[in-house]
Amino acid sequence: MTTTAQWTPTDADVSDARVTDFAQFVSGRTGLSLPDYRSLWQWSVDEPAAFWAALWDYFELGDRPDTVLTSMEMPGAQWFPGTTLNYVDQVVRNARPDRPAILNIAEGGATTEVSWSELLGRAAAFAERLQSLGVTAGDRVIGYLPNIPEAVIAFLGAASIGAIWSACGQDYSAKAALDRLGQLEPVVLVTADGYTYGGKFHDKANDIEALQAGLPTLRATVMASELAESSGDTLATTPVDFAHPLWILFSSGTTGLPKGIVHGHGGVLIEHLKAVALQCDIGPDDTFFWYTSPSWMMWNFQVAGLLVGATIVCYGGSPNAPRPDALWDIAGRIKATVLGTSPGYVLGCAKAGAVPRKEHDLSALRTVGITGSSLPPSSSLWLRDNVGEDVQVASISGGTDVVSAFIGGVRTVPVWPGELSAPYLGCALDSWDESGNPVRDEVGELVVTKPMPSMPVSFWNDDDGSRYRSAYFEMFDGVWRHGDWITITDRGSVVVHGRSDSTLNRHGIRMGSADIYQAVERLPEVAEALIIGAEQPDGGYWMPLFVVLTDGNDLTDDLRARINDTIRSEVSPRHVPDEIIVAPGVPHTRTGKKLEVPIKKLFQGADPAKVVERSAVDDPALLDWYVTQRRT
Repeated sequence: MTTTAQWTPTDADVSDARVTDFAQFVSGRTGLSLPDYRSLWQWSVDEPAAFWAALWDYFELGDRPDTVLTSMEMPGAQWFPGTTLNYVDQVVRNARPDRPAILNIAEGGATTEVSWSELLGRAAAFAERLQSLGVTAGDRVIGYLPNIPEAVIAFLGAASIGAIWSACGQDYSAKAALDRLGQLEPVVLVTADGYTYGGKFHDKANDIEALQAGLPTLRATVMASELAESSGDTLATTPVDFAHPLWILFSSGTTGLPKGIVHGHGGVLIEHLKAVALQCDIGPDDTFFWYTSPSWMMWNFQVAGLLVGATIVCYGGSPNAPRPDALWDIAGRIKATVLGTSPGYVLGCAKAGAVPRKEHDLSALRTVGITGSSLPPSSSLWLRDNVGEDVQVASISGGTDVVSAFIGGVRTVPVWPGELSAPYLGCALDSWDESGNPVRDEVGELVVTKPMPSMPVSFWNDDDGSRYRSAYFEMFDGVWRHGDWITITDRGSVVVHGRSDSTLNRHGIRMGSADIYQAVERLPEVAEALIIGAEQPDGGYWMPLFVVLTDGNDLTDDLRARINDTIRSEVSPRHVPDEIIVAPGVPHTRTGKKLEVPIKKLFQGADPAKVVERSAVDDPALLDWYVTQRRT
C-alpha cells in the first residue's frame, strides 16, 4: 500500500462538503462529537436505525414512522413500515427554471437542453398515456432505448403512477433483450428507431419487431419521438409503499437467464440521496455526466442527480469518437463538475498519449468517478498528472445488487492511488476470511454485516426467496457476501482485487485477477489481458494469460519476458503464468466485465452451450476461438 495521498481535501473542501453539514446535523440532534468522516461512518453502522432516520429528516422526506427498521435480519429486514411515498416526488421538488434538467449530447458534439418544466411535462404526458392504456401500479413498462432523454422521461412517467420500469440499451440484440425483459410480462414497450455509435447509425427496426413478437402481453409500443409533447400538466404521483417496486435491473446473465433484481421506491430514494449528495457531494449547481447505458445500474445512479436538482447528461455515442479523448472534450464543453468513466477508458487515453488538461477546458471539473473494475495506481496517478492534481479521483465499487456503491470517495477523505477512500455511510462493510473472522491488511471476502435499505426487495419470479438467499447468504448465514476480494487497510481505505469466484489460487497463495491486469495492461504492447486459473482433473493447476496486442505488435521472446518480469516484480513470483497466449480479443458481459469464470469453465471441459449465454456476451464469436484453445 502506498503511504502518499495523491489528493488531499483542503479546509474549504471539508467545510463546504454536504457530508460535513450532515455530520453537524447529526451532532445537533444526538450530542455526539463527530469530528471526521470515520467517526460519522462508525456511528452510521453502529446505529443503523438512527442513521437512516437522520437521513430521512435531513432530506425532509416528510412524515416517517417511529420505527425505522423492524429487525436486523438479512434477508428480510423491513424499512420504514407503513410509509407511503414516490421516488418521483423528490425530482418534482427540485424542479427549477434557471438550469436545464438534462443536457443531451449527440455524437459529434451537438447539444440540446431539456428544461425541468419540459422534463416533467413530457413525463406527465406519458403517465397520462399509460393510464389511458389501463396501466396501473405494479404493471411493467419497459424500455429498449439508447441513452437519450426519452429514457429518463419514460422512467419518470412510469414510476409516477407506480408502474415498474426496466430497460435495455439498444446495443443488446433482440434475443438478449428478450432474455431479460421477456421475463416481466410487460404491458408497454418504449423504444427508438436506432442509435448512432462510432459514426454509424444502427437501425433497430428488425430487433423491435422481434421484441414485439416475443412479448405477447404488450398493449402498446411507444416510440421515443412520441414523447416529445408536454401535457402542460403538473406531474402528479401515486403514493406507494416504501418497498413497492421502482425498477427491475438484471444480472449479467452469463449463465442461464439473467436474474431480475427488484428495488423499492423508498430504499432507492434514501440510498441515492445519501450516495449522490453526501458521498459524491453533488448538488443543484452541478453538471453530472457519467458515461453509461440504460442497461447498466450507473444509468439509474446518474438519474439520481435529479433528486438533488443537478443537471444530468445523456450521451449514447462512442467515448472514442472522433478521438480517444471524446469524453474529456464533452466534459470541457458542458462544464461538467463530475465525470464518470471506467478504468479501461482511462488506460486507453493514457496509451493514446492524451493530455486532457492541456487539450480541453476542465476548469469546472471537480471529481472523476471510476467504476466497472479496479483502477490501477498508475492510472490514478495518470489522472492526477494529465487531468488535474486538484481533481478528486472517486473510484467506487458496489453493484446492480444494491444499485449503488459499498465503497468509494467522499469529499473529506484523501485519495490514495489504487485505493477506494472509504466505505459508504450506512454500509457495515467488512473483510472476512473463510471462517468468518475479520481480517485487515490482507485479502478477504467483502461482506456487509447489517442491512441497507437498497438491498433487493426480491428477485423476480423467486416466490420463496431461494434464489435471493443463494446469491448472497449461503457462505455466511445472515451476512451479505458480495463475491469480491478486498483488503481493508489500517487507514480504512479499501483495495478491490476482483471477483472472489475467479480468484487465482496457486500453491495456496490467493491473488485477485485485477492485480495482474493492472500490471500487464500498462505495457504499451498489450491492449487487454485475461487470466484464469483452472484446476485440472489430475490435481494440477493451469494458469494461462491471454493477451490482446496493440496494432503492429507480436509476442516476441522479449515481450514475453517483459510480461513475466512485470508480473514477477509488481505482483507476485507465484503468479507468473504457465503460458502467454495471443488472443483476438477478450469477451465481456454487456456491462464490460471480463468473462473470467465462463472461460475458466470452458478450459475445465464444460459444455460451451451451458457455460455462457451467448446473447449476454459483447462479442459471442470470441467464445468460439477460446473453445478452439482448449486442451484435449
